[in-house]
Amino acid sequence: MLKMTKMLIAFLLIVSVGGCGKKAKTPNEDNLNPTETPQSQETAQPTAEPEETPASNDDGNEGDIVMEVPDLTSLDSINLIVNKQRPLGEDYEPADLVKPDVPLAKSSVTMRQEAAEAMKIMFDAAKEDGISLMIGSGYRSYDYQKTLYNNYVARDGEEEANRYSAKPGQSEHQTGLAADLSGTSGNCYLKGCFKDTDEGVWLKENAWKYGFILRYPEGKEEITGYIFEPWHYRYFGTEEAQKIFESGLTVEEYYNLQD
Repeated sequence: MLKMTKMLIAFLLIVSVGGCGKKAKTPNEDNLNPTETPQSQETAQPTAEPEETPASNDDGNEGDIVMEVPDLTSLDSINLIVNKQRPLGEDYEPADLVKPDVPLAKSSVTMRQEAAEAMKIMFDAAKEDGISLMIGSGYRSYDYQKTLYNNYVARDGEEEANRYSAKPGQSEHQTGLAADLSGTSGNCYLKGCFKDTDEGVWLKENAWKYGFILRYPEGKEEITGYIFEPWHYRYFGTEEAQKIFESGLTVEEYYNLQD
């Protein structure tokens, strides 16, 4: 009996020691991919949303101001540019010529309707300031300008005539948007001294407010092609006239139309 008890105790000791010698496997341990390192909560970062790119304007340059350029070539445009390099055809005549409701040197004077209406507004404003204006010449046909130019050439020679008179097709007067102005007295009409008259001074300071630009300013003959004409004003509309006036440039310079 004693012998059997000793054998049972020895068996229990062997089983106990063997059970502590090896760790039991975790059920999924053999299935772990050794090449993958699980991200911890501290290091794992959410996927960032792509940043929005600010929308650009049509020309693709963000923040750039796009200036609208008026139509300088359409025969219907009030911004039509006519000079020695940009002539009109001999058959061109504006379709909306009217007689301005202002003092005229002759009853045949006409202008395009929009320019004529603006001229009326300007003349009324001048009158409120004690200035009485008159239109000496408005629209001129190709044929009329041809006769005028040829007469000047016959009198002064072609080189000199080219300084103050336009060849047929090259005159702004054919657009119906230009006018030669003076006071109702006619003093200094078509003369340089007009710049020093009350009427000339008022026009230089105020005409742009009503859409008119002094087309051939002093000291700019090499750019405009013509001598200083303090009496010659051209209609561009109030917005465009303000831009040109405030720039201090000639029309050719402002629109970069120089040779």
